[in-house]
Amino acid sequence: MGKVINRIRYLFMAKPDRTSWENFSDYLISQGLRMTGQRKAVFEALFRQSGHFTADQLLQDARKMDDTVSRATVYRCLPLLVDSGTVRKIDVGQDNKFYALNESSATFKAQVICSDCDRIFDVDAPFMEWYGRTVSEKLGLEVNDQRLQVQASCPTFASKGACAKTN
Repeated sequence: MGKVINRIRYLFMAKPDRTSWENFSDYLISQGLRMTGQRKAVFEALFRQSGHFTADQLLQDARKMDDTVSRATVYRCLPLLVDSGTVRKIDVGQDNKFYALNESSATFKAQVICSDCDRIFDVDAPFMEWYGRTVSEKLGLEVNDQRLQVQASCPTFASKGACAKTN
């Protein structure tokens, strides 16, 4: 009974907006793929994530919607979600890759990663987009991708053994 109640609660959480749904569906069609029930569960689970998430976190949430979703389904679906522009992949140089919804933002986002608690902070860095474009143009190149990541340590963690930013 508790499992059913949890599933019902989960289904009433945030849902993807129509535009995101249509964009991803159109992308799948352009690739000769269809929107299966499992892809739909993975897609909808995206919008229940807060901040940065791993494939395993997405898998757990997708299984709450459709218990037939496998790890392989999530790992095959993530590149489609990245290529469609629905999510962005964030490589922080660790074993896990992180992902985040690609929110419409006019400002370039950089990541500051706490080396102590591994929390990722997105910060506005509008100068980076300009800098990347300017330097590339001077070299006769076009920007395909750019990122700025800063690794930082928490002084509170060093002195107290706990990071104040994890709350």
